[in-house]
Amino acid sequence: MTANRALELLWRDDRRPARGPQRGLTVDRVVRAAIEVAEADGLAALSMRRVAQHLGVGTASLYTYVPGKTELEALMLDVIGADDPLPHERPGDWRAKLEAWARADWAEFRAHPWVLQLVNKSPAPGPNLLRWIDSALRVFDGTGLSEAEKMAAVESVDAYVRGLARQHLDQAEPDPEQDRLLAELVDFTRYPSLLRVLRAGVRPWSGDQFEFGLQRLLDGIAALIDNRSAPPEGHQ
Repeated sequence: MTANRALELLWRDDRRPARGPQRGLTVDRVVRAAIEVAEADGLAALSMRRVAQHLGVGTASLYTYVPGKTELEALMLDVIGADDPLPHERPGDWRAKLEAWARADWAEFRAHPWVLQLVNKSPAPGPNLLRWIDSALRVFDGTGLSEAEKMAAVESVDAYVRGLARQHLDQAEPDPEQDRLLAELVDFTRYPSLLRVLRAGVRPWSGDQFEFGLQRLLDGIAALIDNRSAPPEGHQ
């Protein structure tokens, strides 16, 4: 299966090809070239042929190192962010660490949309991904949360950042002509609450509410942690 081949590549200690290596070529170099292609032209432009052209080698040479595009994408995902600070290494308490991680991912996804596309499609967890998950769970050490609650908190923050970033990516750029036409065609007094929001300068689905949602999510986790640390009722 393709996913299993990707896992074998991700977890193999020695990533040299078994036969016929192209001089100077390595799996790591192929992966870095693929990232450069995606960064320049987007994930849709990524192909084994395009990466080979970028490296100046024949396409057949790449298959000695990586079986196909799906495996290549799994390797790319494991490399992305590998040099960034791990969640538990960031300064401050658990909340400050999560805020820093969430804001860093939010900025990354908006600046490099292809990374978000890759994160949402790659099925194979590699060493760097598991190292990151382990680190994110360590953020909650000493909070009193159960192991299941720690995992749920990590997944909730991750899903929030990814989801809003995906929504922001899918949202079309503001179209003044469309806005003008809507103003002509729609009687917004029929939607008074929405009208008040629009008059306040808020554009729905713009991603501008990222910080508000993040803080409310962390407030909920904080309330759960406080509940875990509070003494039973009637005890001091």
